[in-house]
Amino acid sequence: MPKTYSEIFIEVRRDLRALDVSESSLEARVLIEAASGKSKEELTRDMQLYTTEDVETKAQSFLDRRKTGEPLAYITGDCVFYGLPFRITPDVLIPRVDTETVTAAAIEKARALPPGSRVLDLCCGSGCIGVSIAVHVPEVKVTMADISKEALKVARENAALNGVSGRVTCLEANALEPPRPLLGKFDLIVSNPPYIPTADIGGLDTSVESYEPHLALDGGDDGLSLYRSVTLLWRSALNPGGRLILECGIGQNHSVNYLLRVNGFEDIEIQKDSGEIERVAAGRLPQ
Repeated sequence: MPKTYSEIFIEVRRDLRALDVSESSLEARVLIEAASGKSKEELTRDMQLYTTEDVETKAQSFLDRRKTGEPLAYITGDCVFYGLPFRITPDVLIPRVDTETVTAAAIEKARALPPGSRVLDLCCGSGCIGVSIAVHVPEVKVTMADISKEALKVARENAALNGVSGRVTCLEANALEPPRPLLGKFDLIVSNPPYIPTADIGGLDTSVESYEPHLALDGGDDGLSLYRSVTLLWRSALNPGGRLILECGIGQNHSVNYLLRVNGFEDIEIQKDSGEIERVAAGRLPQ
């Protein structure tokens, strides 16, 4: 017998609660929206209508995947970051609220740059930082770079989704190697590099360790490999007076500050995220 959207919602929410999902109501709604192709407003309007067998089947399939620990964003294929829509696939990390801190810091510095200045989002992944900068600071030109071709494909899709393809360039680059001269110079480089120590990856939550790309997580033996490379090698891609802004893992800020300082950066700044964790380290090259 057909069920209403309300009945399916109640069943999915009940099963999520049994898994101790903290936001079971929100997740149930999101899963049903994805299964039905309805917006939040359309689902609210249609709660008492009967669903189709296809919607019921999809909703159950999505619920089964969620029960295994698969992150919600990979199931639905999208998420919201910094107030903007982003397409998400298993080829990229799911953007976290923590990363909105480094994004806000980069947007603030980008707004102070002259029109036409160049900004690089290094290790861009989904492009959440670079696209957000391009949307909020239309006067600058944004380049997004990553070692993963698959991630760059997602980043391009997100630039198009947010209407900034004309002001964003995507290219392949390895942050562990010196930048190619053809890249040119930038006035601002922002990066959320892999920073999990290799030995710690196996102990991460299943939703991260089993589903998110290890290439975007693994920061080497101590988690600092990318920071060493970016602060030393990629300073050559900055114009004099250019800034480097980095997201840090918990407890890494002192080490990252040191790397900025010994590699010639000045005016080093620290910013905390919403959880009072020192999340952002930034420095400026001398003029």
